[in-house]
Amino acid sequence: MKRLSPRLKEAAALVRKVDTIADIGTDHAYLPIYLIAHNICRRVIASDLRTGPLENARANVEAAGFGDRIELRLSDGLTGYRADEAQDIVITGMGGILIAEILDKTPWLKRGDKHLVLQPMTHAEVLRAYLMANGYRILRESVCEDDGKLYCFMSCIHTNETQRFDEFYEYYGELPHSSDRLAALYLRRLAERCLREAAAIGATDQKRADRLRQVAKKLHQVTTEH
Repeated sequence: MKRLSPRLKEAAALVRKVDTIADIGTDHAYLPIYLIAHNICRRVIASDLRTGPLENARANVEAAGFGDRIELRLSDGLTGYRADEAQDIVITGMGGILIAEILDKTPWLKRGDKHLVLQPMTHAEVLRAYLMANGYRILRESVCEDDGKLYCFMSCIHTNETQRFDEFYEYYGELPHSSDRLAALYLRRLAERCLREAAAIGATDQKRADRLRQVAKKLHQVTTEH
């Protein structure tokens, strides 16, 4: 069995031990194979938008001998799933905007009985803002390092409860509560990126540049307070 990357291993660590897990955008099906091999769940439904990756996934699943426990299907996000098919849903390796769009197109996620593991490659703040505005609670966040890059993960459920958030929460989420040094490093790098972007904007968009500087200040604040 192929060794799982640190990024996918972190996703596996966040899912619960349940009957069925859905892996959206499975690519080579490395995560589903790992989940079955380590008895984290009984069954995985793994999907991808394109037939090419799905065929690669099929070859890997058959080679691992898990064809009876991993179902592969063609699906655009969660459009090919029913509400009662999986308890945990994993969406990794996509931009935060796309993940938010996938969630928004799936009203049955708001029933409150689904646990989501989300890993945005970009625009994590857009994804958090969507979660904040649509009744989701971020239970915890973590960061892993893979091939020199840092990736954040969000463990979420839908509660539909009224929540209050501090200013710029969409940029840092629950990461300040993590004791992992990588979480603080991730936030420091994000602050530096905000300052670089603010400098690049200059006077062309003073309002946005000022906001980015405020975000950077808040990020430095939350990393020193916790």
